[in-house]
Amino acid sequence: MAGKRSYGDPCGIARALDVVGERWALLVVRELVLGPKRFTDLRAHLPGIATDILSQRLRQLERAGVLRPVALPAPASGQAYELTPRGRDLEPVLHALGRWGSQEGFEGVTHDMSVDAFAVALSTVFDAGRAAGLDATLALVVDGDPLVAEVHDDTLTIRRGRAEQPAARIESSVASLREVLWRGRSLTDAQADGSVSVGGLRSVVRRFVKLFPPPVPARTSN
Repeated sequence: MAGKRSYGDPCGIARALDVVGERWALLVVRELVLGPKRFTDLRAHLPGIATDILSQRLRQLERAGVLRPVALPAPASGQAYELTPRGRDLEPVLHALGRWGSQEGFEGVTHDMSVDAFAVALSTVFDAGRAAGLDATLALVVDGDPLVAEVHDDTLTIRRGRAEQPAARIESSVASLREVLWRGRSLTDAQADGSVSVGGLRSVVRRFVKLFPPPVPARTSN
């Protein structure tokens, strides 16, 4: 990137880090995986980032061809940012980093996941082996944001939007879904206190929530 320090190393890893190795850069990319966002939405979903730093990262990533400004269609209005095809090529990189990082502890964590971060996390830990024989579309409403989750041919696709004829529906918060998926809370208990609401085929819901096994902590040697 122009005006940015380089490692000066011909290795592809070093050259990639010249583009997305600055603090916050990959988290900006993560927040755009599900679709365009306004500056204010990015700022709200990246707690701790200063406004000037976000502006700088957006300029740098735009110059690098990772994202681009886009006008939102009606009824929305104003400018937003979306990933370019080259930026979308980073999605499997995010998943690989997520799998590696999910084995780490939570020391120093001060914020909850954004909806977009949660959706990326689902794709990151999705176990294709557990999805054998499941072909279903689910409507997810997470912290008020509508998402569509499609499981087909042992693959998972998540996008922003509303499903037309979903087999099942799950509505909850990121925090409550994390409790069910990765912290051992039963779906029945979460439904009983109203923190998770489900509709449609319960058999599909039961299978869906088992597609995302909790990561195994990394072993560290002393």
